[in-house]
Order: sequence, then C-alpha cells, then structure tokens
Amino acid sequence: MTPLVIRHAGGSYAVIVRTGALKLLPALLAERHPGARVALIADAGAMTALGSPLPEASVFTFAAGEASKSRETWIDLTDQLLEARHDRHSVVVAFGGGVASDLAGFVAATFLRGIPWIAVPTTTLAMLDASIGGKTGVDTPLGKNLVGAFHPPSAVLCDPLALQTLPARNYREGLAEAVKHAATLDAAFGKWLMTQAPHVADREIRTLETLIRRSAAIKADVVMADERESGRRAVLNAGHTVAHALEQATDYTIPHGEAVAIGLVVETQVAEAMGLANPGTSAEIAALLARLDLPFAPPPGLDQSRIVAALTRDKKNRGGIVHAALLASFGNIARNGEAWTHPLDLHLVESLLAERGER
Repeated sequence: MTPLVIRHAGGSYAVIVRTGALKLLPALLAERHPGARVALIADAGAMTALGSPLPEASVFTFAAGEASKSRETWIDLTDQLLEARHDRHSVVVAFGGGVASDLAGFVAATFLRGIPWIAVPTTTLAMLDASIGGKTGVDTPLGKNLVGAFHPPSAVLCDPLALQTLPARNYREGLAEAVKHAATLDAAFGKWLMTQAPHVADREIRTLETLIRRSAAIKADVVMADERESGRRAVLNAGHTVAHALEQATDYTIPHGEAVAIGLVVETQVAEAMGLANPGTSAEIAALLARLDLPFAPPPGLDQSRIVAALTRDKKNRGGIVHAALLASFGNIARNGEAWTHPLDLHLVESLLAERGER
C-alpha cells in the first residue's frame, strides 16, 4: 500500500499502514537514520504482548497507563538516555499506545534540544489519532497535555496485527477517535463505520487496514492545513474538552477513548441546546457509538464540581472562557465567524452531565 505522506514546516513523514509492518522497522531505521543508535522507549504492556521489535536496540520501558505520562517519567527516561550515553545522533522509537507516542515523542523533542523519533503505535487509539500530527507532551496534576511540544516523527508505522493482541475494552476505546473524525469531518466515513461495525468488532484485518488509513487521512488533511493548532486543527479536539475533564475528575478510571465518546455526545447536546447543532445530531453520534459498543452517557455518581474545575483549566481556554469545537450536524463543524470553537456554558454542561449520569 502507498504510504500516507504528511507534510509539515520541517519536511514530511510517511504513515505506513500494512499488515506485518512491524517487520519493516529495522529496514525503515536503516533508510531514514543510517548509523543512528536506537533508543526504544516502550510501555511494558506492549513489550509483554508483542515482544521487542528491535532486539538490538537499547530498551527503556515505563509502566503502561496514563499515570506514566508525567514529568517524573519524562525526567526518568531522559536521565536513562543520558546515562546510556545517547547523543544527538540517536533516534527514539516510541512503541506502545497513545501514552508512548506522547511521552517518548516529548523525550525526543527535548533530549539535547531535539532528536528524531519514529512512532510505532500498537493500540487502536494510537494508530487512529495519537501518533499522527506531531503533538507530544505530558500531563500535570492540573490537567492533561499541559506541558509539551510540536515535534513531528520521521515516520509512523502501523501494523494492524498488533491490534489482535489487545484486550477487548482497550481495542474498542480507540474507535471513539474514528467516530470523532466521522462526526466532525466525514459523514460518509460514519456510514461506513455503521455498516462495517461487525467486521470492525471481529478485527477483520482488511477492514482494520481501511479503518486506520481512512481515519489517518482525515486527520492528516487537518494537520497539514494547521500544523500548530492556530485555527482549523481545533476541530480535532471535538469531544475532548469534556473528555479531559471527565478523565481528570475520575482520576483516569475512565479510559481516554471512552471519555471522548461520552464527551462527543455531551458537547453535541450542548450544541443542540445552544441552537448550533441540528436536533438529533447527538442521537446520531450515540447510535454509532452504541453500534461500536462504546459508551455514550457518563457513569453515575460523578463529582460535578471536579468536572467543572477541570474544564476551567483546559489548555484551549482563552481569557478564562472555556471553548470547544461543536457540531452543526453529523459531519460538519459549527463555525463561529472565523473561529472554529464556541464558548461553553459550564452550567449547561454540568446539568447535562448530572442528568445523564442519573439515568
């Protein structure tokens, strides 16, 4: 299959989606970074499930999960690279899920003022979204992704076979990003997901190849038009304003993809209440999420005050006002003049979360 090429200010990189692609990694490194020392930064879960894709590389692991996406883990990994005498002629390979892409990419962005890296995502979430676009970073106690850098990889290598090893819940949660891409930018993709849901659920390999390539292409078009998130790229945050608040308020007991699924529905309900979205748009999203066996309503017992507090610390806020990318209809974003986001009514968000959480 022809790789998807993503252009950016410093050049370009290829997103390679191919069954068995993990076997291409040594040759890809030799082609892109001849003679470089390789630092494989991997989450322990991926290493256990798949083994090392680079037996000869220096390996640095971290505990799987969002808790590792921290400044403390970044410091530890950076110190380990220094102690192992890696230098500016080294290359980082990020191996694992979205945490691996964000964390290892940030290590690469800051190590000796920046060294190259290759993303090798092993989860649905990472293949469809996290590994594409050049965003790297870590969380802080005050919120997600508040410390980071734009540092595009030199390549992204997606092997659908890796998804066969995932637990069912982990596999499904990443599909929320595909729903987000469809709901914001490509209604036809949403129809495809609805009809192909049984094949997606069965992890049919050709269906997965199409799913990954199509979702990656949607994101790539936006990223290339707005590399530094100064305008249109904000649409990729649809559902994420509420999602990040849900994650933080529940101490990350709700996985990111499930939080995005719930966030998409809640934010679209807000858009309907504000008169921005066509009535029934949130129901369309919920129907697709249900078809993919994803949640579309918040769990009961949420601490509404913690959620609102987390919303006020979102990095997309401007002048103390919470902003979000909201839909006009399935497949279309509601514009706000020249802007791509709208102010959120926090009281409306809180009441919707409370209402849904009580059902």
